[in-house]
Amino acid sequence: MQNNFVWDERLGISLPHLIRPWELYDKREQASILLQWEKIRGTIPDRIGEIEKHINILQDQLSTEESFELSCELNYKIAGLASVINDLWLWYRLNQDITSKIHG
Repeated sequence: MQNNFVWDERLGISLPHLIRPWELYDKREQASILLQWEKIRGTIPDRIGEIEKHINILQDQLSTEESFELSCELNYKIAGLASVINDLWLWYRLNQDITSKIHG
């Protein structure tokens, strides 16, 4: 069986990477892919929690930082991490309907 997921370094999870249209996978393959995605999807809230902890640390540093340049750098890092969280939530929510197919 092929690997239908590819690691996304930025998000820290594997994302679906189907090489053919969904309808061309047989029911067994579809079920396997959906099960694998459900396992990955279940890790997203924990991944978000890890990133939020990192943001909190950076915000604490920012609150005491006196250097404008370093403040800008910290803000840039915080914004980047917030963007990752946003994208993770999109993947989590966007695929709720797909996940429901496993149980439907």
